[in-house]
Amino acid sequence: MLPVFVLGATTAYAAVLLHSRWWGLALGLAACACLLGALPGRWWGRLAFALGWVIVVGRASIPRAEGDYLVAADATGYTFLVATLVVVTGSLVTLDRPRVDRGNQRPPA
Repeated sequence: MLPVFVLGATTAYAAVLLHSRWWGLALGLAACACLLGALPGRWWGRLAFALGWVIVVGRASIPRAEGDYLVAADATGYTFLVATLVVVTGSLVTLDRPRVDRGNQRPPA
């Protein structure tokens, strides 16, 4: 779980730094989509990646000491924040359902 979390945080950090350029936004979102597609749909897979992504983006959205933001309030910044919501929602929706062993149940009498 920790390596996948670090992978999500590192990818988000790179995407935060590059999202102000159109190609950086496209590259960051494409990398995120490819990694989410490749990871298994378990809590230690996609969900750990999304958690690392959200923590970094959330931290970057808080004002810095200088009074500015790493994620600006412009079209690319809002696109990046909406994409973060899509990452979290997609990770939660595509989680594997827990399997229930129904072989040991008795038929109703």
